[in-house]
Amino acid sequence: MMLCSKTVPNSLSVCRFRETCLQLLSLCNSQSLKEGTCVHSPMIKAGLQHDLYLSNNLLSLYAKCFGVGPARHLFDEMPQKDVVSWTTLLSVHTRNKHHFEALELFDIMLGSGQYPNEFTLSSALRSCSALGQFDFGTQIHASAVKLGLEQNPVLGTTLVDLYTKCDCTVELYKLLAFVKDGDVVSWTTMISSLVETDKWTDALQLYFKMIEVGVYPNEFTFVKLLGMSSFLGLGMSCGKVLHAQLIRFGVEMNLVLKTAIVDMYTKCRQMEHAIKVSNQTPELDVCLWTTIIFGFVQNLQVREAVNALVDMKLSGILPNNFTYASLLNASSSILSLELGEQFHSQAIVVGLENDTYVGNALVDMYMKCSHNTTDGVKAFRGIASPNVISWTSLIAGFAEHGLEEESFQLFTEMQTAGVQPNSFTLSTVLGACSKMKSIIQTMKLHGHIIKTKADIDIAVGNALVDAYAGGGMAHEAWSVIGMMNHRDLVTYTSLAARLNQRGDHEMALKVITHMCNDEIKMDEFSLASLLSAATNLATMETGKQLHCHSVKSGFERCNSVSNSLVHLYSKCGSMGNAYKAFKNITEPDTVSWNGLISGLASNGHISDALSAFDDMRLAGVKPDSFTFLSLISACSQGSLMNLGLDYFYSMEETYHITPKLDHYVCLVDLLGRGGRLEEAMGVVETMPFRPDYVIYKTLLNACNLHGNVPLGEDMARRCLELDPSDPAVYLLLASLYDNAGLSDFSDKTRKLMRERGLKRSPRQCWMEIRSKIYLFDAREKIGKDEINEKLEYLITEIENRGYPYQENEDKLYHSEQLALAFGILSVPTMAPIRINKNSLICTHCHSFIMLVTQYVDREIIVRDRKRVHFIKGGQCSCRSHS
Repeated sequence: MMLCSKTVPNSLSVCRFRETCLQLLSLCNSQSLKEGTCVHSPMIKAGLQHDLYLSNNLLSLYAKCFGVGPARHLFDEMPQKDVVSWTTLLSVHTRNKHHFEALELFDIMLGSGQYPNEFTLSSALRSCSALGQFDFGTQIHASAVKLGLEQNPVLGTTLVDLYTKCDCTVELYKLLAFVKDGDVVSWTTMISSLVETDKWTDALQLYFKMIEVGVYPNEFTFVKLLGMSSFLGLGMSCGKVLHAQLIRFGVEMNLVLKTAIVDMYTKCRQMEHAIKVSNQTPELDVCLWTTIIFGFVQNLQVREAVNALVDMKLSGILPNNFTYASLLNASSSILSLELGEQFHSQAIVVGLENDTYVGNALVDMYMKCSHNTTDGVKAFRGIASPNVISWTSLIAGFAEHGLEEESFQLFTEMQTAGVQPNSFTLSTVLGACSKMKSIIQTMKLHGHIIKTKADIDIAVGNALVDAYAGGGMAHEAWSVIGMMNHRDLVTYTSLAARLNQRGDHEMALKVITHMCNDEIKMDEFSLASLLSAATNLATMETGKQLHCHSVKSGFERCNSVSNSLVHLYSKCGSMGNAYKAFKNITEPDTVSWNGLISGLASNGHISDALSAFDDMRLAGVKPDSFTFLSLISACSQGSLMNLGLDYFYSMEETYHITPKLDHYVCLVDLLGRGGRLEEAMGVVETMPFRPDYVIYKTLLNACNLHGNVPLGEDMARRCLELDPSDPAVYLLLASLYDNAGLSDFSDKTRKLMRERGLKRSPRQCWMEIRSKIYLFDAREKIGKDEINEKLEYLITEIENRGYPYQENEDKLYHSEQLALAFGILSVPTMAPIRINKNSLICTHCHSFIMLVTQYVDREIIVRDRKRVHFIKGGQCSCRSHS
């Protein structure tokens, strides 16, 4: 292929020499052979450098073989240039991602007076797409229209690519205008552009239109469509239709297409179909094997994934970095450190331990499977070029190990290293803020998120809402929600859950209105969370509305929702409805039975609660620690001391459940109420836990019931050593002295409480009437409003009928009395009056309500902190008040 300078043709043979050069350049261009450039020097010697056709062919070869620099150098030396010359140079810039320079060349070309063709415009449009230069792209589009090229199929596909990648909504009929008389390549390119920008529905519509106009898809069309089928919300049905159509159109099953079909079935969790397709032809490569292994991992079939690796190696195909990354992810999914270490060893043997993908999977595996962070950090340090995923896995690992402060430090290190966080990184760090309830860190991150405009990502917005709500800043959480471009189910479900955790149940229920305004439908998790809020407020009407919604939406059969309904009706004192909700559960679990047992016990149905426990055992459902808390508490309420003791000691002996501190508190309460105070004190001193404030207070209450002053004084002293600021201890001790006839001591105790500036915590009652919550606080007996007048009337009636009513010592109307008067005035006569209280009902109010029901024919249901009181006809379901 060498041309000697001595054989340069004379003027008579120039034409023949030119033909030889053209043939040589054509051959080398077709095979990208750089040897063809040897004609460059003889061309100049023969004076052919002015031959534009020959020069353009030479320029094309330089562009293919040597890239941008040499091609540009030759272009600048060319004495003449036409549209082909400019297009060739522009194309090589675009292919090599020199997009800014490409657009500069396009401007220079237009300034030189040359008119672009469809290929020139196509290259310029591709550079606009890559740079997101939508305005420049529309100018080029306008130029195409002026030149009469708007219907050109080459330009049509590049225009679609521009508009879709620049996130410009293009109606389907406009897209179709671009591909008039287009071939399968044009249509497939357009479909590909839509798929790459997640416009899956538009891509599918374009596919159907393609078939309608008589252009039949090829294997590349189906590869693109199969890749998006799992995102359409149609699942396997869409993928199976595409699979059937490619068979119908007779598309050849090559390896790339087979891999796409297998990938589709694995994502739809149909591994049986995936394996069947993989066996249809004998061709297998590392991509297909890795797809199969990844599918098994996704479906948590780890044993099958390992077996596939063995078969892959036996077939002579070596795993690559993606294969090992998938297998390490499998180890993480089953938390098997041993399996992960085996794959780590294999990756080292083949020299992949420093690969970024493998390294990321190693960090994730060690952080999830190991008891410490040492191995995870070591794996991270071994990655040659840690990327954002590497850093995020490390940060998440530290947060999962409870090392939130260290995760914040790593986040700072990541930014110092020049790696910018993505939405997953920010969500992870915000999750750590939520765990720590660190408002300062949350606010710092919020500032960073606003600066980097990361708040447009819904996952980041949701994590920010969760962090603020978890830190007790509900107002800020609502503010973030208001600024979010989009909200979803996670936004409101996490907010409701956090508000519930912090006891702001009324605010949690307001989430329902916002969900309706955003047209977001509840799922079983959001329903359970909102039912929990209604349960804690004992708002029967709201709970029933949520119950109706659960039936209509089909979530009533979900255990989480059904269990919440059992709790709701139990707390509202409607055990009939609670039992119906329980009976509707197909397979009651431990939580279901616990809800029924505790509900029956708190509503005073002690024997039914104990019977439910027997039914639970017969059903084969194992009790847990909460079950026994409910049982021992029920025995305490029902004065069934011996049975309660049997339940306590059977926990470890029969059910192998180690009693916790809460169980010992219940045991002390059981013994104390039964008058076995010394035995209760023995439990306190010998239990395997350090006694806390609650257990001393429980025994103090028992001493008050049975008048044991010395032990009561000892318990009060111990309580005050642990918490000297609780007024309830002073009041219990004063009551103990009063009952023992030691009024001087009781007066001194109350005086000491006042001197220390301690006041009884505000006692509140609330009622729900016509879906509205009314709150009541204790107040002095002043004012002439309707509620006060009703109370004065009730008290007068009690006194006139000769009932033994004694004025309460603090001369205040208690919140229960105010709620009762309001209920008599507002609740329909046939409906029970439901009162909810944030503390135990006091003896005075309990007696008052019982006296009122002796001449007012109403059922009063009071739910206090401990139990539900059904009061009617002068009787209460609790049989006594203690």
